[in-house]
Amino acid sequence: MIEFLTTLPDGLTQLAFWVLVVMSFVGSFITAALGIGGGALLLVFMATLMPPAAIIPVHGVVQLGSNAGRAAMLFRYLHRPALGGFVLGSVIGASLGGMVVVDLPPNAVQIGLGIFIIWSVLAKPPAWLTRLPWMAGGISSFLTMFFGATGVFVANYTKSFKLDRHAHVATHATLMTVQHALKVVIFGLLGFAFGAWAGVIIALIVAGLIGTYAGKLVLNRMSDVNFKRALDALLILISLRLIYQGVTG
Repeated sequence: MIEFLTTLPDGLTQLAFWVLVVMSFVGSFITAALGIGGGALLLVFMATLMPPAAIIPVHGVVQLGSNAGRAAMLFRYLHRPALGGFVLGSVIGASLGGMVVVDLPPNAVQIGLGIFIIWSVLAKPPAWLTRLPWMAGGISSFLTMFFGATGVFVANYTKSFKLDRHAHVATHATLMTVQHALKVVIFGLLGFAFGAWAGVIIALIVAGLIGTYAGKLVLNRMSDVNFKRALDALLILISLRLIYQGVTG
């Protein structure tokens, strides 16, 4: 097993591998405790340490495992009315994203997402996030094919239901599980060789599950008020970073 995990694909060093393992733990801990942020954090390190062609598909598989584990641990808190339309929209959005051959300008996506999220945090979440869940699922799933970490977008859809902290994390994790599962299937159909990255993916998922469990213990000790304040602060910080990245190219 150790030999399998340490047989790394071309373009990934041993040091980079272990840094990613640590960041998978930290990212899942943050997401389980605060509801959002860990996926984007892991993506930043992947973008620095991994070959560009592997970043989005590998990130998708790791986030699928992490979110599925979090959703399972908190399944009894799931807000089921949030699923139906969102799932339908996600299928459409991810399928369209996979069919687009010309990449969207990444800086435009980052700036647009950042501005939208800050507006949603400081103002009342837009009504269409609950009235038109298929649109929330469709837009975020389309963007995730190019951008990778759209958890902050989905968090605003989840936030519009005004759930307590456990229900928010459980529902958000379930929605992200659906979205990442669709992304992985589409990248597989497009021919990405997941097998070469299997050992890395397993190690990152295991580290993420451990981080999820540790974060859940912290979540149980937080009040709803503190959770919402921490969530809003983290959303704004990530959004400002997205805008900065977009502006600087």
